[in-house]
Amino acid sequence: MPAYLCPQDGTRADITALTWCCPVCRGPWDLEFEPSGPLSPNSLAGRVNSLWRYEEVLPLSAPATTLGEGRTPLVPLTGTVSAKLDFLMPTLSFKDRGAVMLAELARRLSPERVVADSSGNAGTAVAAYCARASLPCTVYVPEGTSPKKTEQIRAHGARLEIVPGDREATAAAARSAADAPGTFYASHVFNPYFLHGTKTYVYELWEDLGGRLPDAIAVPVGNGTLLLGAALATAELHAQGLIDRRPALIAVQAEAVSPLAAAFRAGADDLPDAPAGPAAPTLAEGIAISRPPRARAILAAVRESGGTFLTVTEDRIRAAQLDLAARGFYVETTGVACWAAVGGWTDRSVVVPLCGAGLKTGLAP
Repeated sequence: MPAYLCPQDGTRADITALTWCCPVCRGPWDLEFEPSGPLSPNSLAGRVNSLWRYEEVLPLSAPATTLGEGRTPLVPLTGTVSAKLDFLMPTLSFKDRGAVMLAELARRLSPERVVADSSGNAGTAVAAYCARASLPCTVYVPEGTSPKKTEQIRAHGARLEIVPGDREATAAAARSAADAPGTFYASHVFNPYFLHGTKTYVYELWEDLGGRLPDAIAVPVGNGTLLLGAALATAELHAQGLIDRRPALIAVQAEAVSPLAAAFRAGADDLPDAPAGPAAPTLAEGIAISRPPRARAILAAVRESGGTFLTVTEDRIRAAQLDLAARGFYVETTGVACWAAVGGWTDRSVVVPLCGAGLKTGLAP
C-alpha cells in the first residue's frame, strides 16, 4: 500500500491518516509508491477513455468520483510546437487531473470536511469532485480571484472563503483550518496524490505520439504541480523502458512573479530563506506564487531533465492570448504563458498545455 514520505527527513505516515504535512518539518509529502506493472501501448486498446486507463501506474483504481477527465486532444500549432487542450476538462482546467485523485482518496477516508485553497482553478476542480463524491467542501481563495471562478466554486455547492491579501495569505488560512480534527486538506501542493494525477498528462502524450515523447515539454510553473507530475511520468516511463530518453522540462513563469527562475539562474538548490514579499500583480494569476513549498523539488527536476526556466512579460501574455484566439483557442491568461515563451521555437519539438479556458478570466485588459 502507498505511504506518505517526507523527502526532507524521511518521516512516514499512513495514507489513511489525515496528517496533511510532515509533522516534523511541516513540509509537503511525497508518495512511496511503485507502479503495479509496465504499460504497453497495445494493452490500452478498449480501455476507459479517461486518465484512469493508466491503472497500472496510479495509486488509486476503480474510482467513484470520475467525471470522465483526461484524454484531451493534442493539436499541432506550428511545425514543431503542439498544444494539449487541457482546458477541455470537465471544470475547464488541467487541475481536474489531480483533483479527482484527492476527492477519490477523501471519499474513501470519509472525513468530516474537505478544505482546499486556490487562486481559482484548483478550487473549482476540488469543489466539483467533492460534489461528485458528496463531500462537504470549503475553498479558500485570495481577494481579486476571477469572479467567474468564484461563481463556479459556489455553483458546485462549496463554501467559499475569500481571504484578504495574496495567494500566500490564502494558503496560510487554509492550512490553519486543515489542522482541525476530521479535516482532509485537499491540497494540490502538499498532497502527492495530486501529482500522480497530473502525471497522466505525459502518459497521454506518450500514447498519442505512438510511444514516444517530444524533445521538450513546456509547463507554466507556480506551485509546480504539472511540472512535478511530468517529472514523475518521464521517470516512470524511462524506468519501464518505454522511452529511451527523458525530454527537457521547460518551466515558464511570469516575469512579474518568478522566484524559481531567479533561483535557477543563480544556481541555487532552493529559494532564499528570507520571506518573500507580496506577489506582484500579473495577468498569470494561476502561477503568481512567491514561495512554492516544493521549490527544491521543482528546481531539481528541471535541472535533471536538462531543461531551463523562461519568463514572459505581461505584454507577451496579452499578445499570446490574442494570437491563440486568432488560431481558434480561447485560453485564460495563465494558460497562454507557455505559448508566449516557446511558440516561436523551430529547432526541436515541444508541447505546451493550454490549461485553462478563457471563459474563466476573459481577455486580458
